[in-house]
Amino acid sequence: MFYEPKNGHGFRHNPLNAIVIPRPIGWISTQSSTGVPNLAPYSFFNLVAYQPPQVMFSATGAHSFGGLKDAVADAVETGEFAVNIATWSLRKEMNLSAIPAPHSTDEFEHAGLDKLPCMLLKCPRVAASPIHLECKYTQSLSLLSDVPETPNTVVFGEVVGINIDESVITDGLIDIEKLAPLGRLGYLDFVKVNNRFSMERPIWE
Repeated sequence: MFYEPKNGHGFRHNPLNAIVIPRPIGWISTQSSTGVPNLAPYSFFNLVAYQPPQVMFSATGAHSFGGLKDAVADAVETGEFAVNIATWSLRKEMNLSAIPAPHSTDEFEHAGLDKLPCMLLKCPRVAASPIHLECKYTQSLSLLSDVPETPNTVVFGEVVGINIDESVITDGLIDIEKLAPLGRLGYLDFVKVNNRFSMERPIWE
């Protein structure tokens, strides 16, 4: 079948999120200028450059209680955010932190998560997460939106600090089986990443 998104899809649920998979989850922590911690998972997230290392996350739509989503507003206002790697053992807490709560809510507390101070940032990180990326905000872009009051915003940041727990390192490499990171699929589905294979890159001769 073929369809144009502007004309609808005819499925029970939008299939697009089930097509672009698996998507890494950026579990973004920030702190507002008034000191309110925020934590939320974003599956529109990825590494976008190496030198210097840079990541992005994209927030689709507005906050349930109006205005920009907290991660976007905080990153822009304070100039920083942290990425916490969501793992299988933290799946329930990650899901709890996705609740569309009022702006004043501390999702760390709601999800029963302990905080750790970042090494270089003022915002907290998830203590139980084995890997954290500490990021300085660099820019944000407003993307196309069919509804002006529900903006789509992508946020970019430079990774200025990386915390890796020794428990997920084997022979000097990140051990994917020990890490067991989560990925986002379509609908209500997720995937635990622990089944890998390797291939050598081809060389042009």
